[in-house]
Amino acid sequence: MPALRLLGRKWLAASDDLVFPSIFELLFRFVWLVLIALVVEVLYPVMWQCRSDGWLGKAFVQLYLCGTLALQAVLLLLLATLAQQSARGTITDIDARKFVSPLVLIKVLLVLPEIALNCMGSMWMFCDVIECTVTDRFSSIVIQSIVLFNWVQLALTIFGLFMVFDPLGSVSYGDMQDTPNQVRHHKKVTGLWSRRFRWAFCWLKRDEHGKEAFQQVAALLSALFRSTDLVPSDVVAGCVLLRVRQKRETREMRRIQMLNDEEPIYTTDVNKIFSETPPWMNLEDALHYLRLSIAAYGWPYVLYRHCFTGFCKLARHLTCCCCRPKNSIVTDDNCCMCNFAGVKYMSKLAADDIIFASFNNRVFELPFCVIADHDRESIVVAVRGSISLRDIFTDFTAGSEKFEADGLPEDTAAHKGMAMGAAKMLKRLLPVLDRAFQQYSHYDLILTGHSLGAGVAVLVALKLRPRYPHLKVYAFSTPAGLISREAARFTESFVLTVGVGDDLVMRLSVHSIENLRTKVIQTIHATKLPKYRIMLNGFGYALFGVPARDLESTWRRPEDLEANHSDDSTDALLVQSVSTEAALVSRNVFARRFSSARLYTAGRILHIVRRKRMGIEKKVRTHEPTFEMRWACAEDFMELQVMPRMLLDHLPENVHRTIQTVIEERHTYRPTHIV
Repeated sequence: MPALRLLGRKWLAASDDLVFPSIFELLFRFVWLVLIALVVEVLYPVMWQCRSDGWLGKAFVQLYLCGTLALQAVLLLLLATLAQQSARGTITDIDARKFVSPLVLIKVLLVLPEIALNCMGSMWMFCDVIECTVTDRFSSIVIQSIVLFNWVQLALTIFGLFMVFDPLGSVSYGDMQDTPNQVRHHKKVTGLWSRRFRWAFCWLKRDEHGKEAFQQVAALLSALFRSTDLVPSDVVAGCVLLRVRQKRETREMRRIQMLNDEEPIYTTDVNKIFSETPPWMNLEDALHYLRLSIAAYGWPYVLYRHCFTGFCKLARHLTCCCCRPKNSIVTDDNCCMCNFAGVKYMSKLAADDIIFASFNNRVFELPFCVIADHDRESIVVAVRGSISLRDIFTDFTAGSEKFEADGLPEDTAAHKGMAMGAAKMLKRLLPVLDRAFQQYSHYDLILTGHSLGAGVAVLVALKLRPRYPHLKVYAFSTPAGLISREAARFTESFVLTVGVGDDLVMRLSVHSIENLRTKVIQTIHATKLPKYRIMLNGFGYALFGVPARDLESTWRRPEDLEANHSDDSTDALLVQSVSTEAALVSRNVFARRFSSARLYTAGRILHIVRRKRMGIEKKVRTHEPTFEMRWACAEDFMELQVMPRMLLDHLPENVHRTIQTVIEERHTYRPTHIV
């Protein structure tokens, strides 16, 4: 940070990104140098037999070998210097790395003689043009290998330049001071991302709303990091630093709680948690409906969970093409009804209990199943979560749009992609529910889903509630940016949301990503470590956790982290800028918001976390419970947490395992309350 300037344009790499690539290439070329030196100094005078001393004979070979030897020596010196210069200073200290750009330019220019020498080596080894024969097998293998590997290295160099090429790199950040230029640049970036999506995901253009999804996601990606001079490696380093910062803040929070002797936040007493809730809010029913929501994932989930035996588990539930009934309750499945087989296998239900199953998966259109649950006398609508690229585009169509339903405030807004998915689903669902309740008139209506399916289930329930006022929703790992705050409060009476640990998706919204952008920039300016050290520390943190010494030694002044803390009441980023480009991040944050409406998680939220073992528990195996829980509010999930398990805690099998463990341990321990 900022991005590297070379050949009059900005690239998607920084001057401190070249430490590891330079060291890796240096080691690779050192081996080349040793092999070439061995051939030239020891083997050449004896082993080469040339029939001609001219340019197509011995002189040609000598020029190639000596030129390659000299070029490798120059490149070794250049790479060592480049690695040393790139490692200097912190991420924002660009003056310490002022020689990196000219060194990179020299490295790029040396590609030309390298290509020429490699062409000479190819002519010698693989063509009959040069009148020299190689009588030594070892020398022949060495030269051929060097020529081949050199072509591979040149191809990788070109690919690397392509990856870090910024099509809009000629735009000067100094020209972005005016609002018209900002708007123009935003439109260009949006168009660029939209073209990339149309090229990379060309098969999605056939969907009814494919182009609209491309445009929406492109606008989001353009808005998130506009007017910031961040490169991808800066974001990665910033996330590593955020992990250290958040652990430091957690430690300070626990220390303050212990000093103030505050009321415990989490408890292991399940009976106390559910003592004041309606009877339908309980973990046993939640586990039951979670199993049905997982079943909606179909055959891909079965193969994911059972990589080697999945097909065998599905085989006895498959339906042959010729045996498929004409008036099937299953739509848009494949010829052998593999998705339907997956639903039957995971739900443990008979085919007659599945009233309807739609596996039509398009942008803004999700598969769902309607099930007759006779054990609990309910009609269950299970909505599938994200499992395909189309679902990802539905997830990331994350802008807010007006959402209308009886009982909601007039200014209610909802996640646009999920709202469109709910509207599509209702068209198919209403006739099915009418038929189902004609047959089971005394049954209740339950909606359930995981992740994206949970969000769509909540929005569908809001639309259905006037017709079915006693419906209930069991939502698992519901996305944070779902619905506006007053509407979220309205859903607390009929929606139970269960979240586990550091689930990323439960904290993922446009607002939280924009706050993450702000914190990344703040944290990068606060660190005193160079980027290569941060990356190395990141690998160590992933394997062994964050050591206590790094909580303080990572920062220039640890107290600045508290000073830089910002929320919605703060309109400016409190960042100490080091350049004109970096000064742009101190602009009004609200003016750069992608969405003006803040969206929240719906329902009454049960948050379950793994209990932290203290003192003697770390050394001695005890019979204390594994998890603790509390009733959380939607505001608790507005900030992204960079944690080791933030992806794992979202997976449906881990949510299922957590709830099952809590139920099994419910009667085997003495309830305690833990801060």
